[in-house]
Formats: sequence, C-alpha cells, structure tokens
Amino acid sequence: MTITKKILIAILTLLCTLGFITPGVSADDDRWSGLKQAYFGDREIRENADDLLVLEAPTRAEDAAIVPISVKSLQPQTPDKYIKNLHLIIDKNPMPYSANFHLSPQLAQVDLATRVRIDQYTNMRAIAEMNDGSLHMVTRFVKASGGCSAPAGKDMAAAMARLGKMQIRMREVTLGEPTQAQVVISHPNNSGLQFDQKTRGYIPPHFVKEVTIDYAGETLIKLEAGISISEDPSIRFEFAPQQHGVLTAVVHDSKDMTYTADKEI
Repeated sequence: MTITKKILIAILTLLCTLGFITPGVSADDDRWSGLKQAYFGDREIRENADDLLVLEAPTRAEDAAIVPISVKSLQPQTPDKYIKNLHLIIDKNPMPYSANFHLSPQLAQVDLATRVRIDQYTNMRAIAEMNDGSLHMVTRFVKASGGCSAPAGKDMAAAMARLGKMQIRMREVTLGEPTQAQVVISHPNNSGLQFDQKTRGYIPPHFVKEVTIDYAGETLIKLEAGISISEDPSIRFEFAPQQHGVLTAVVHDSKDMTYTADKEI
C-alpha cells in the first residue's frame, strides 16, 4: 500500500470518527439525513413521489441569485384530500429550510412558481405534507453557486425607493374556471451575506418573511420564507374563483414592515 493511500485512509477514518461522513453513505445523503431529522424528526417521508408532484428547476442556472422554480401537483386539491403544506428545502443553502407554503383546498390545483437563490451545487427538495399528515418528496439537483452572497441586481437606493410596492397580475377571469395570478413584491430581500463595496461591510439582512394571499375573505396561500427567496419576490399560482371578490396580498418583512395590495375580480 502506498503512502498516499495510507494517508487517504487515515483521513477518511478520522472524518468517520468525528461524524463528518458515514461509511457507505454519500456526503449529500448524510447531509440530507441530518436536515430531515432537524426539520421532520422521525416522520416517514415517501421519496420519488413523482406520481404526486412535479418540481421544475434548471439543471444549470443562468443566474444563481434568481433561479426560477415551479412545483405542480398531479392531483387536485379537494376538501377530503389536499396538500396542506409544501416545504422547500435547498440542502446546501445557508438557510436550507427555504420556504413553507401553507395551502388551502380552495386553490383546486397546486401550481406554484417562485424564484430562489442557490449558494452552491445542491439538491433541492419539494415535500408535500398532506392533510392526513403524510409526507411525499421530489428532488432535483441544481448546478449554481454564489447566489446567496451575490450583490443585488438593482441600485440599492432605487430598490429602497420602491420598497414594498406590489403588483398583482392576472389573466382574464371566468368564474369557476382556473385562472393564473402572480404577486410581485419590490424588495431587495437582502440575505445578510452580501458585501457592500462602498462601506466594506456586509449589508444587514432585510427580507420578506411572510406573504398571505386571500380571496373573498378566504386564505389561499400563506408563505413563510427566508433569505433563500430572491430579490423582488414573486409568487405565481393558479386558483378558480367561484364568485366575485377581492384578491388581497399582505406582506410582512424581517423589519416588521407591512405592505398590502389588492385586485377586484
């Protein structure tokens, strides 16, 4: 056995002893095992749930700070069986638990899209928590790096001048038929990891932490988020309004600021 092999075996043995890696388990699997325990405890998660969920994300992202993703359910939301929570985990992000979408059966169909930051090559997981408590997961691997510390794409002064301005975009609505809507929030969503070249210090974190979307007095979506959501957060979704009403979005950020917007249908 060569000296190089002996050194390599010694290093691997030390890492195993210290718990950094587990024999027979890849580093990514070992990382996910720890995240699963931290966020879901001993609950069983059904993997490869492609019969329930479709997670779309670019294999290689063009911009790691603005990575478009979408999650769609292959089964309708009904009062008897629906996705209660949709958890988004980005394994290697500084804040791996990236978002939780609380969903209503009033949506009729789960078809969500948003934009996220990716810190390094990583597995991304969408985990559907059904109303019966069962958990179902789909996973995609995304090649991107540096998104959580990347500087904002817009001038900070201009971004702060538009802070909290919101748009609700919708296609033509027919009552009882599925329609697509999008809520866009002007917000820098600073992660706290971005370096300011002028001050030579880190920009303090300031991000959207909660978005509630109601229609006609009923909550459709409540998003709990963190620094993994990109600047100018966007939520695109589908719902089927059964009556005329007002679509309302209420946003709370990490500095306890609140922003609202509404659109009459």
